[in-house]
Amino acid sequence: MPDLLLELFSEEIPARMQAKAADDLKKMVTDALVERGVVYEGASAYATPRRLALTVHGLPIRQPDSREERKGPRVGAPEGAVQGFLKSAGLASLDQAKIESDPKKGEFYVAVVEKPGRPVPALIAEIVPEVVKTFPWPKSMRWGAGTLRWVRPLHSIICTFGPETEDPEIVHFEIEGVDVGDVTRGHRFMAPAEIKVKRFEDYVAKLEAAKVVLDPARRRDIILNDARNLAFAQGLELVEDDAILHEAAGLVEWPVVLMGAFDASFLSVPDEAIQATIRANQKCFVVRDPKTGRLANRFVLIANIEAKDGGAAIVAGNERVIRARLSDAKFFWETDQKPLPGFEDKGKPLDQRLAKIIASNVVFHAKLGTQAERIERIAGLAEAIAPQVGANPALTARAARLAKADLASEMVGEFPELQGLMGRYYAEAQGEDASIAAAVEDHWRPRGANDAVPTDPTAIAVALADKLDTLVGFWSIDEKPTGTKDPYALRRAALGVIRIILDNGLRLPLLATIGKVPFANGDKVAGSLLDFFADRLKVQLRDQGARHDLVDAVFSLGGQDDLLLVVRRVEALGRFLGTEDGKALLAGTKRAANILRIEEKKDGAGAYAGGADPALLTEAEEKALYEALQQAKQSAAAAVASEDYEGAMTALARLRRPVDAFFEKILVNAEDAGLRLNRLKLLEEIRTATRSVADFSRIEG
Repeated sequence: MPDLLLELFSEEIPARMQAKAADDLKKMVTDALVERGVVYEGASAYATPRRLALTVHGLPIRQPDSREERKGPRVGAPEGAVQGFLKSAGLASLDQAKIESDPKKGEFYVAVVEKPGRPVPALIAEIVPEVVKTFPWPKSMRWGAGTLRWVRPLHSIICTFGPETEDPEIVHFEIEGVDVGDVTRGHRFMAPAEIKVKRFEDYVAKLEAAKVVLDPARRRDIILNDARNLAFAQGLELVEDDAILHEAAGLVEWPVVLMGAFDASFLSVPDEAIQATIRANQKCFVVRDPKTGRLANRFVLIANIEAKDGGAAIVAGNERVIRARLSDAKFFWETDQKPLPGFEDKGKPLDQRLAKIIASNVVFHAKLGTQAERIERIAGLAEAIAPQVGANPALTARAARLAKADLASEMVGEFPELQGLMGRYYAEAQGEDASIAAAVEDHWRPRGANDAVPTDPTAIAVALADKLDTLVGFWSIDEKPTGTKDPYALRRAALGVIRIILDNGLRLPLLATIGKVPFANGDKVAGSLLDFFADRLKVQLRDQGARHDLVDAVFSLGGQDDLLLVVRRVEALGRFLGTEDGKALLAGTKRAANILRIEEKKDGAGAYAGGADPALLTEAEEKALYEALQQAKQSAAAAVASEDYEGAMTALARLRRPVDAFFEKILVNAEDAGLRLNRLKLLEEIRTATRSVADFSRIEG
């Protein structure tokens, strides 16, 4: 079967845009083929700095014929409606239409429109120009006198179609003077001559010979393996960096890995700052000395050319730039530890930075006060949380006040991603307690789903205070996340609180803690925020394989603000519902709830409160259920009170057989009104007993 080869050759495409552009090209072309009834066996897209390429294999030669029945106006309709129908269906007269009958609408005309399939190359000639003209680049440009927009000037297009056994044909079309053919170019410097290609395999091989590796995954493999080997040859280890790896692969068509060096005196700067400097400015990897665990004064760079001098000039150029940048980093590092002009009397360097933040009167948010006011709120809340997490209140308050101080440092001003980390270095340098230094760094965590959570009690208290202040503050001014919009990262903050509590096994009543934030004015904010935590917890547990409906069943009991106990209850409930007793009791409880819901419409909500009267129980099954309920309620309540949720489930499991027997033998809606009411009260007791653990009506199944 024939294959399609498409290449869009241009000036350099930004590395950050290449992967999505390749995916977009594949989707747009294949979607357009499928819309026209053309199916295929497979498709792959690739990107290099100067080209997007697509291969679609297993295509048919022709589009399938189509047959469509188009309904027209009723027989006897006005002439205008008839003529419009004939024109749209492509018919010369009503003789070419057939008449069908509908029992309700009567007789009406139907046109059978048959379209023969077109050659697939003709369809491609329509599709590709449409794709090029509507391509969704994040940024694009126009050049020359034309109107075509592309990420960078588009020079040529390869578009060939044909089977493996024959020379493919060139699919010709017009896009504002851009050449369409079977010619591309290799590496800009090492093989700039034109290359004539046929099908995809031929295209890949000839590009490789012309110093272009088409597949970005293979370029990444080359870079990573060569960089590892080069470091190993020097007795060093590569510090792997996925972001740099992907970007470097998007900057070169023929990766050449080289190693440079910098003055060892720069190793006095923290490793992370060295890596951030080299990473940000030159997109290079750093290497580590396995003997010390510290960075070595070497770096690995990726060139796009096999230079005649072995890359010496390229390395020297990178070394000059890195030397200058590391000089800046060293200056920042040393400056940040010296007295801050104008604030020398404010204590240690971090205290001086804090004083600068306070003096600058920087606004955190127009409705939430200044950064200085926020720092004091966090310090007060952290100090209040400290005893609950085993932290020293005084140390915690000190850590909270210093936690944001490095934001006023030169190093963090240059490299914002080092916030917290540099604060820890500065805290250690000025002799702060180890727990304070840890809190200054770790209070930002977790920054993402895969980031570690703080484990030091002081860091835990500050991290919780920081995130809860943010959440309560923005909740109080009604700046909540909506849809996909979350400009203040409140979902991440809530997940951070959840992970800190759960990963550290903390018992922290959220409602009481939220109430200590000045903005938590009233139950409305606290209640709404607790619902938000419930939603985030559902996301967290669902990602771990738990059922979200069980979280709903526990939270719906009200007042469930101890997340650790909520999770334990959910886990115990999940295990219980996995047993035969659990499944049967759930079915019985739902049956009871359904009957109660129906009957409450007649008698009114709350009509069955107060418990059943044992004197009105006449049948053995209802007496047995009543006795079982009294024991189960007492045992389950005692187990819940002692936080023994497995014990509570065991107590409820004893209800299975009495509930089954009751529904099998007893008519709830008895003719005697008193008997009926008492039996409904018995059903209410089933619902009440199970609610000691969860609201079973919220559980699916």
